[in-house]
Amino acid sequence: MNLKDISTSVPKKDHKGKVSGQLPYISDVKVENMVYGVLYRSPIAYGKIISIQLPNLPEGYEAVGAEHIPGPNYVKIIKEDQPIFANEWVNYIGEPILMLTGKDLDILYSLLNEVKVEFEEHQAIYTLDEAIKQKSVSLVLASYEFGESLENISAIEQGAHQIIEEEYDTGYQEHVYLEPQGMLAVYKDDEIVVQGSMQCLYYIKNALLSALACGDDEVRVVQSPTGGGFGGKEDYPSMMACHVAVAARAVKKSVMLVFDRSEDMLVTTKRHPAKLKYRTALDKEGNILSMCVDIFLDGGANVGLSSVVLQRALLNSAGVYKIPHFHAKGYVLKTNTVPNGAFRGFGAPQSFAGIESHIGHLSKLAKIDPLEYKRKYLVKQGDPTITKGKFRDPILVEEMIEDVLNVSEYKKKKEDFQRLNQQNQRYKKGIGTSLFLHGCGFTGSGERDHIKAKVKLVKSKDDQVSLKISNSDMGQGILTTLCKIVAKELNLPFEDVLYPYPDTKEVPDSGPTVASRTTMIVGKLLERAAKKLKNQWQTGVEQEVVEHYVHREMIPWDELTFTGDAYPAYSWGVNIVEVEVDTLTGNLKLENVYGNYEVGKVIDERIMKGQIDGGLAQGLAYGYLEKMTSKQGRIQQKSISDYGPPTSMDIVSIESKVFDNPYADGPYGAKGAGELTLIGGAPAVQAAIEDALHTSFQQIPITPEVIIESLWMKEGEEGWLNLH
Repeated sequence: MNLKDISTSVPKKDHKGKVSGQLPYISDVKVENMVYGVLYRSPIAYGKIISIQLPNLPEGYEAVGAEHIPGPNYVKIIKEDQPIFANEWVNYIGEPILMLTGKDLDILYSLLNEVKVEFEEHQAIYTLDEAIKQKSVSLVLASYEFGESLENISAIEQGAHQIIEEEYDTGYQEHVYLEPQGMLAVYKDDEIVVQGSMQCLYYIKNALLSALACGDDEVRVVQSPTGGGFGGKEDYPSMMACHVAVAARAVKKSVMLVFDRSEDMLVTTKRHPAKLKYRTALDKEGNILSMCVDIFLDGGANVGLSSVVLQRALLNSAGVYKIPHFHAKGYVLKTNTVPNGAFRGFGAPQSFAGIESHIGHLSKLAKIDPLEYKRKYLVKQGDPTITKGKFRDPILVEEMIEDVLNVSEYKKKKEDFQRLNQQNQRYKKGIGTSLFLHGCGFTGSGERDHIKAKVKLVKSKDDQVSLKISNSDMGQGILTTLCKIVAKELNLPFEDVLYPYPDTKEVPDSGPTVASRTTMIVGKLLERAAKKLKNQWQTGVEQEVVEHYVHREMIPWDELTFTGDAYPAYSWGVNIVEVEVDTLTGNLKLENVYGNYEVGKVIDERIMKGQIDGGLAQGLAYGYLEKMTSKQGRIQQKSISDYGPPTSMDIVSIESKVFDNPYADGPYGAKGAGELTLIGGAPAVQAAIEDALHTSFQQIPITPEVIIESLWMKEGEEGWLNLH
């Protein structure tokens, strides 16, 4: 199959294996001399380990703990604060203390019940609110501040007509990847091969080199087919990889560690709960004069990737708006709860839920339609970013808004719903909008200074070309899209371009599969490598080309002052959501969902549609459906049905359109798309609920309980009962 237009869909490379059920995931793998591992986890939230007493272990069953780690006892991520096996203090319920290994899982679980650990328990901090109240420096895992000086803003506030202060809360979100976490260490005399479900091979390799204190050639990391990640398999697999590799080295056998759903939900990273505080000065007409935003993220017990998540949250704190005299600061605070980590959107969904809500509430004060109010402040090409960078490329948001207004008949429905709501006491209809963007790639100069991506193309004697990169397909379709880019550039049949599952023995470090960077950054490197190979092409000869990342010249990024160009490019989106609320039960029914997106140039239309439908489902659910809670440090939802992600009954058919706006530094003009599609769902569904009920909310998810409570407060208990 030769490709004329890059956007035309092709069958996915892994389609047959997945649809037939033949693709072997990590839990399907069996190797010689393999044992299983199970983890003994802390039953308390915070305390000191006094003693550990093991049961009598049958022959072939062994215990592995901190004393077996050849290198330092921490998972190498950013800071050295997450032990591989806790051996002095425990900081959250579920923290791993030791591993038991053996052939039979039933025997392992019964032995696990006989392990006795004595603790000296200490007072734990269970919630973000408690951590904020304590104001203790020791609880601050990371902080940043930037924008206009507070002295200037104070002077502006003194001349303002009114100051509006609002607090906004967002909860946990669980990834609900279909395949739980799993990792296998294959033991050999001269090397350990770790394979499993993962997003970032070299994160894992670097963590293993540290933990095992070994040479580069003694560790290999291989990605297995991965059944979903969404960020949940970015940082967490490094810890599991250390567990199985240390155990394999200690017991001299291959060790498999696979979580069931309940273990996965109780102990893996989540989206950070957040509290966002807004202080906005307005003039008499309701125009914004200044705005201060404070963001607090619940990091859980370890810092992990939280500092970078906070950066993203702050960089998105003004949304898509040019707000005069803007100031933002943010903190990640420590609590004795499960550590939080990467999740599609990486801090941006919290910020957009907050800023879109706040701007919507300001529009009500000004008695202007929310969308019209938002349009007054939209950034334009050439405008400065909030970090004194620049929006360099054309911005099509106005055209995208006009288009979706027409398609959805927004203005007509707004009037129709108002009329219907006056006639119908029980069922109320509403329509809401969200405007959003997402920066593509790593923040600031991260690609140049930290990642330094490198790709390789290898041509065989029979003129087939293999992609040698460290990026993982986890369902988002890069096995297909990246092969398309290379096939088109080389003018080869799509079938002759191969992308084997990456193995660090074979592939250079092209960077992690995160941050909406793979298609734009790695795809561009592959396009350039393919051009190079095309110029050197010799039929029937083995050839190899390598390409290195080159940074686009921009305003230099300064991480200390948080100034400069945070991203080389931005993708944009507009959502409109219609809902019907049952005021008797608080239940919500989605009626229609519209999404317009601009991601440069689409590399495959069907894959992009998959990103839109999946991303919006996840974003909408974050706004009204998915509720995860922690009580005294313990996650309360331990099954998918307890947690309640959307089913096909909850999500309607999504009407979407993608606008062409090719980006010069992306392959065939492509930019990032994966995270963008989630971000607008929650704020749009909140706006629609508010429109239906003529009330305001300061949190997500807006569950039936939250709706009923707000109606009680609005009407007063008696008035509400009379209503029905």
